[in-house]
Amino acid sequence: MATPLTIADLKSLAQRRVPKMFFDYADSGAWTESTYQANESDFSKIKLRQRVLVDMTNRTLETTMIGQKVAMPVALAPTGMTGMQHADGEMLAARAAEEFGVPFTLSTMSICSIEDVASVTTKPFWFQLYVMRDKDFVLNLINRAKAAKCSALVLTADLQILGQRHKDLRNGLSAPPKFTPKHIWQMATRPFWCLDMLQTKRRTFGNIVGHAKNVSDLSSLSSWTAEQFDPQLSWANVAWIKEQWGGPLIIKGICDVEDAKAAAETGADAIIVSNHGGRQLDGAPSSISMLPDIVDAVGHKIEVHLDGGIRSGQDVLKAIALGAKGTYIGRPFLYGLGAMGKDGVTLTLNILRKEMDVTMALCGKRDINDVNSSIIAGRQ
Repeated sequence: MATPLTIADLKSLAQRRVPKMFFDYADSGAWTESTYQANESDFSKIKLRQRVLVDMTNRTLETTMIGQKVAMPVALAPTGMTGMQHADGEMLAARAAEEFGVPFTLSTMSICSIEDVASVTTKPFWFQLYVMRDKDFVLNLINRAKAAKCSALVLTADLQILGQRHKDLRNGLSAPPKFTPKHIWQMATRPFWCLDMLQTKRRTFGNIVGHAKNVSDLSSLSSWTAEQFDPQLSWANVAWIKEQWGGPLIIKGICDVEDAKAAAETGADAIIVSNHGGRQLDGAPSSISMLPDIVDAVGHKIEVHLDGGIRSGQDVLKAIALGAKGTYIGRPFLYGLGAMGKDGVTLTLNILRKEMDVTMALCGKRDINDVNSSIIAGRQ
């Protein structure tokens, strides 16, 4: 098989390898999926300025995100159930990110635990926190992230209640999958996925089972997760989380200027302009369409990052040009992971790097830190 050249190529391979319920989990949005689709399509509306007869040698994509050096302004986003795209998925993705020189962010709802990821990495990764009703468990998560020497905490602010994702409901999504005829057929038609999964013990939510009160089996886990997301989460909670954590804090899920202003007053180190990949409020604007206004409002006070819709290195470059100091990829690395395991995650990052590097050169820039709105047609 020819080496995949694009993120779309990796997506096609992942769809053929990963059971439908798990591929659909990664590749779905809420309700009509209009926001999910807009996240991608709105990037194509942004046009670049082609520049010629400029020195294109000695290019660099190196920069920093929250003061930490990165090989390019891309982090792996926190994604739930990553370990169901490929066995031990979070561990494989974290190792690929470390070797490449970009941050990996582990989700609270991961299959591999904080400790699992720490056991296979040598540099600090980031941890994403969901705030639960059980504050003792939240504190326990924070302390486990500290013990693992995580170098940033990413607080997700836009999942106080869960948006309805029709594909997940129709598929009867669970981790591990239920043994119904439909699920058995899905797995039977994905033999390589099954063989890999049989060789790991990690098949459920590693950060929760054995750590949360009274959660030792799947029946209690399923009801616990449905009940535990805290709908009362407010800006007042951020100060407590910041105090308990004591390190760099990033707030994810900001898609409104007023919320961005409130986040900037919390003392957080960065915000992520994000609508949860179109998986929460369907009908919300795309992340990239909100980025310029949010940068204008708070970019002088707090570092602004972007998540949602990135499918190429050109998309990363456009986000940087519009004021983002960093970007996050979720689905692209999941496609790579599902298609080819750790090598697929590395290939995802290499595809993005090459596309970003060549595009930056053709726009007349050699250093990612010099990229700004002057490369966008109509904004110079």
